[in-house]
Amino acid sequence: MTSTRRSPTDQLPFGSITDVAGINVGHFQRTGRGWQTGTTVVIAAGGATPGVDVRGGGPGTRETDAIDPQNLVQEIHGICLTGGSAFGLAASYGLMSWLEERSLGFPIGSGAGIPPVVPVVPVVPGAVIFDLGRGGNGANRPDADFGSKAAHNARSAQTKWGSVGAGTGAKAGGLQGGVGTASTTVRIPGQPSGAVTGTDIEVTIGALAVANPNGSVIDPVSGLPWEPSGLRLRRPPADERRVLAAALAGPAVPGFGVSESLNTTIGVVATSARLNKAETSKMASVAHDGMARAVRPAHSMTDGDTVFGLATGAHPLPAQARHQALNLILAAAADTFAAACTHAVLAATTIGPLAAYRDLCPSVYRS
Repeated sequence: MTSTRRSPTDQLPFGSITDVAGINVGHFQRTGRGWQTGTTVVIAAGGATPGVDVRGGGPGTRETDAIDPQNLVQEIHGICLTGGSAFGLAASYGLMSWLEERSLGFPIGSGAGIPPVVPVVPVVPGAVIFDLGRGGNGANRPDADFGSKAAHNARSAQTKWGSVGAGTGAKAGGLQGGVGTASTTVRIPGQPSGAVTGTDIEVTIGALAVANPNGSVIDPVSGLPWEPSGLRLRRPPADERRVLAAALAGPAVPGFGVSESLNTTIGVVATSARLNKAETSKMASVAHDGMARAVRPAHSMTDGDTVFGLATGAHPLPAQARHQALNLILAAAADTFAAACTHAVLAATTIGPLAAYRDLCPSVYRS
């Protein structure tokens, strides 16, 4: 079994979660006039097996119990990641409405031959980051309209990353945070079936991370990401490192107030493999290992770190050596989520009072 990184591109040096067939991503955000927040949705219109793992000390989530492996729901069609702290959970209702209009959700059976009033109930898990007031007005936060507009913008060829969607108001250790993405492919040899040898299976693992951590994605000593994920980045010169260190350890930005210490990294790890709910939750759990490599420290009491899992089921795993195949997928989930966290900060742009890494250390980026 081998693991192979997707071919790099200028915009997506790590690949994209939408490399998992059937996964679409959409963003919607508002900036200016007191706004700096947004919503990102991950849609699996064909359905996917869900999972989740919550490790932060201050999470803001919805529908995590519904997708627990021991509970009823076996398939979902969308996940909502949003700013706005607990208020932002309202954005999930916009995604619910969008899915309902397309009859995507948990089917409601009719009783005594009477058609139900509502044919489906979309189960939309979600998680929030704390970004209240980062645009200047704490009353400006995502609502249902943000969720429906993000869903309307969802595409498989999504190219907008960094300070968009749920990453618009994100703060990453004193720098502008953002939304990042990555993907990896894993080749699993086919197993013998009787006298016939199976064909190798190529499974895709993709991740999306909204980096708004209390910790930092950047090493203040080297000036480079803790987890460069194979990127050939130049070490910034001493003058850039001094400016960066001041930003990482600097005083509170005016207008940020208490939000200076309330954070969260949230995201989704998806795979084309056919997994059950327990296995998908395990994949989400191991993705937290990647978060802890890329963000230091992670999982603090003021972080609400939450990772959701999605398994589209396009590629059944061989019965023989299944555990080995699962281990390779789990390892790829950690690597891919770490890369997505790094990409979130590298792709971010300055849109508010916090400077983006690319503006403080421009020499890091190779032409």
